[in-house]
Amino acid sequence: MLKKILFPTLLITISFALISWGVIGHRAIGKIAENHLSSKAKKAVQDILGSESLAMVSTYPDEIRSYQQYSYTAPWHYVNLPEGLSYDDFNAQLKSMDKPNIYKALLQCISDLKDASKTKEEHIFALKFLVHLVGDIHQPMHTGHSEDSGGNGIKVKLMRKETNLHGLWDSGLIDYTGLSYRELAADCDVVEKNEAKTWEKDDVAKWAFESYEISKQLYAEAAKNPEFDYSYYPAHADIVKKRLAQAGIRLAAILNEINK
Repeated sequence: MLKKILFPTLLITISFALISWGVIGHRAIGKIAENHLSSKAKKAVQDILGSESLAMVSTYPDEIRSYQQYSYTAPWHYVNLPEGLSYDDFNAQLKSMDKPNIYKALLQCISDLKDASKTKEEHIFALKFLVHLVGDIHQPMHTGHSEDSGGNGIKVKLMRKETNLHGLWDSGLIDYTGLSYRELAADCDVVEKNEAKTWEKDDVAKWAFESYEISKQLYAEAAKNPEFDYSYYPAHADIVKKRLAQAGIRLAAILNEINK
């Protein structure tokens, strides 16, 4: 009986420990996207989600993946590739992968949302995953190295607390800010229009490569000294804010394009 009680509890603990960008980060991305939706896209989102917002559905894929019927979606949250790839090699390997991964899942979500023959339930599912996965692909360690499972195998400490490099970037840094998701969104959504338009033109593979390149810096820092102190967040705050802003603005651009 004890095992039957503890095992589900353990699953819940593990699933929440793996939430990328944390609840606050994902909801901030959803809120930023809402700020940049066209009137047509806002109506389309409302027609699909009803009273739910992009911010509030952004964590749905993490909330369901500990359930057996959704276990097939676990590989959709990341892609791991070998270190040291050029952009061309990264692109080639990313697009030739047979196994489920975040790149393939994102393209499928976009395709499903464009497909008028899909049911309302399928559109809801696709939109909820789109919101979440756009966030995930902008988290640098979600396109980390296959050798260490995207940084999960790299043990580090932040302020003497043990974690791993992936977990630190999933939620550790956002939790460190102490901001609500609305406050975090407001703090990040201060991008010049010209810069935002440049981001909107980049394709999904480019988003993934950006994260892969940032991860190089993070891996190198951890290799040099895995015990991070109070200076770690201030030194990386601009990266965090930029990736959250890019995710929100690019998510809005996808939805605006679908609903022109």
